[in-house]
Amino acid sequence: MTARFDLLEEPWIPIRRASGEPARVGLRELFHDAHRITDLELPVPPAASGLLRVLSAMAFRIAALQDERLADPDVAENGAEWLAVRDGLLGRDGFDSSAVEEYLSSFSDRFDLFDAERPFLQDPRLVAECTTPKGQPNPSGVNKLVMGRPTGVNGAVFFGHFTDTAPVPIPAAEAAWHLIAQLYYGPAGQCTPRRVTNVKPGNGDAGPLRKTVSFHPWGLNLFTTLVLGIPRWQGSEDLDSEDLCPWESDSLPDPLGPPAPLTWPGRLLTGRARHAVLLVPSPDGRRVADAYITWSTHQPPYKALDPYVVQQQNKQGDLFPRPASQDRAVWRDVDALLLKQGADGKRPVIFSDLVMLAPQLRQSLRVRAYGFDQDGQQKDFGWYSATTPPVLRYLEEQDSRMAMRIHVCHQAAEDLGRALEYAAKLAWTESGGGKTDAKHPGPWTPPATSAYWSAAERIFWHLAAPDMEAAPHPAFLEAAEESLTRAMGLARSDIRAAKAFNHARAVLRKAVPRTPQPLPDRGVNSKQ
Repeated sequence: MTARFDLLEEPWIPIRRASGEPARVGLRELFHDAHRITDLELPVPPAASGLLRVLSAMAFRIAALQDERLADPDVAENGAEWLAVRDGLLGRDGFDSSAVEEYLSSFSDRFDLFDAERPFLQDPRLVAECTTPKGQPNPSGVNKLVMGRPTGVNGAVFFGHFTDTAPVPIPAAEAAWHLIAQLYYGPAGQCTPRRVTNVKPGNGDAGPLRKTVSFHPWGLNLFTTLVLGIPRWQGSEDLDSEDLCPWESDSLPDPLGPPAPLTWPGRLLTGRARHAVLLVPSPDGRRVADAYITWSTHQPPYKALDPYVVQQQNKQGDLFPRPASQDRAVWRDVDALLLKQGADGKRPVIFSDLVMLAPQLRQSLRVRAYGFDQDGQQKDFGWYSATTPPVLRYLEEQDSRMAMRIHVCHQAAEDLGRALEYAAKLAWTESGGGKTDAKHPGPWTPPATSAYWSAAERIFWHLAAPDMEAAPHPAFLEAAEESLTRAMGLARSDIRAAKAFNHARAVLRKAVPRTPQPLPDRGVNSKQ
């Protein structure tokens, strides 16, 4: 019996219903009930980030069956007209059931995780192309598939203890999560060799979202979230070529040929993978026992502006995605999402697409962030997710005063954060502890900064309220001084350390402007 795992029907996506009940659903139930689902609850943030892109592409196809103007290139070229069509869908009670069935039935044979010819988001050729010199199958191992498991001799252990000599199979539903995570966040460098010609390279490129943090508008239900997650045409994608997601194409990609043109929105959201994966199921299809993970192409990728990432600017003026960091809380990026352009980059395109929304809808919108702290090659440090309060009512185009208030509060927190880091190092040096550097900041810097940023988040949300007028620097100064005091503890009883402490406090106070700083004039004063 051939193993099967139909992603349309199998309950593989963790969600929360409007009733508050947690559940797992397949793709068919997810789209039929999207307006009655309040949240996605995948416990693997990089998988959730990738899945949202897959679901947004599918939502576009389903919505275009309801209103064909959504997929009309002439309408797409007029951004305001296209956004009006997209936003008009939000007045409906979920996705149209007939449109859901029409789309899913058109590709019903492409959503089987273990199909022999077209397994979902996989390449069945790998079983013949990834072999040993003797022609035997050479899989990568299930530990290589699962994000957070160590592979090889060394490796960071996120969850559980596993070794290559005793791999533990995983449920097929969870394998689907990690399949998606690998395609978007997979490593660069050495991988399982793949022979397509006489050459058998064993290295590949990093996934398109590696080491990034994604930001998504988050509505009161999944229907709203997915519709608002459909990005408008940005001008760089090819509108003349056929736009096909991987499961929609009748042929597998040529690993040696040029990549298919970057088209909108299917290939932009789902067609930029640099890895090829093939899952090996258990006989009953309920678990995944092994996997092949290798390169999918060595051709240069098309330059793409991902619609969900903050674009930072380097000294040469080039834009690059803001990297994820476990040490940087999501609230520190809120102003970068509200302002059209900050000092060091541009907000995600998807947030500029919200400007025309009805005010009553925008009032409820939050932001969901998914980050994966990685290096550019092989090392994974950790992932995270977070959801903000409803802040998208304060987009700069609609409420410039509040957008700038939030920006000023964030900058005040950063000013005192930098001053505290310097002051803690200075105190250690002046108290006789010795020199400090980036790798050896002294024993007071880590606890001081950790305590400060924890307190700073609470202060930020208190100050970033519509009725608040207080200058933000003094509140953050108080948090910085208290954090430094606790970090130094009883050491302050020493005369030399006490003098160093007083000098450090003076450094902190210099970070506070002598007179309250007025809100910068951005030239946008409308408010809805």
